[in-house]
Amino acid sequence: MSLRRQFAALACIAVLIAPASAVLAQSAPVTVKVNMARILRINSPAATVIVGNPGIADVTIQDPQTLVLTGRSYGQTNLIVLDTLGNPVADTVVQVVQDQADMVTVYLGDARNSYACTPVCQPTVMLGDEGGFTKQAATSAEELAKLATPK
Repeated sequence: MSLRRQFAALACIAVLIAPASAVLAQSAPVTVKVNMARILRINSPAATVIVGNPGIADVTIQDPQTLVLTGRSYGQTNLIVLDTLGNPVADTVVQVVQDQADMVTVYLGDARNSYACTPVCQPTVMLGDEGGFTKQAATSAEELAKLATPK
């Protein structure tokens, strides 16, 4: 096997075993899907995290060098991480996007309803959906959660 093919094979393996987290860089924007969480690793311990618009994204400190980023709403905001002395550890842009895979959107006049279709379509709550549809989907999810909770 040529050296080029060996390198290509190793690169493929590295992609397959790479963790589902990102190392937070100063200038690279971080992308997260709405209603999903993502693990961020930082090089220095964090004491404080600041999100420009907490309605778009939320960040919690899991441990001093691990952050959990959650997409709350579509859009863009910034994330600043400070150490115990108040010095910046990271300062980056966060982009919250919608995962379009396996989603179906149904429009009934002005009303929009969203469905996750993997493998069978089920109602799902997405920003911008019609209020009654969203309330019904949320109520159904709450009822299922109650049934699943041991007594």
